Amino acid sequence: MAFVTLHVGLGTFRPVSEETIEDHEMHSEYYVVTAETAKIINDAKAAGKRIVAVGTTSVRTLESATKDGVLQAGHDWTQIFIYPGYEYKMVDALITNFHLPQSTLLMLISALAGREHCLAAYKEAVKERYRFFSFGDAMFIR
Repeated sequence: MAFVTLHVGLGTFRPVSEETIEDHEMHSEYYVVTAETAKIINDAKAAGKRIVAVGTTSVRTLESATKDGVLQAGHDWTQIFIYPGYEYKMVDALITNFHLPQSTLLMLISALAGREHCLAAYKEAVKERYRFFSFGDAMFIR
């Protein structure tokens, strides 16, 4: 297990209202990846292990800090917008909660799991009365 930091801005929860998602402008968020974390994750990836992020903030940090397949230690600002069609560079799986419709977070998980899998999961969650949003139930996406 390794830890990263991303200082979440309110823009994370701003719905996408543009007709074309590529036109959506992401807010900036500050992240930190320590040298120890970069080594742990790079060693795991090199050994063929899957990188499982816990939370979408971890995904945004790991994907922002990965260059040429290697997680870079350091700190920076990110405006990464992950939506279907994005090719993940570091993250293989994700544990996260159920996100709001039209949110960048729902688009991020759709990029990892695929639109149809997400729709099926959300349909089941509604049917079974799962709790949504930040303090609700969670799902594992691979």
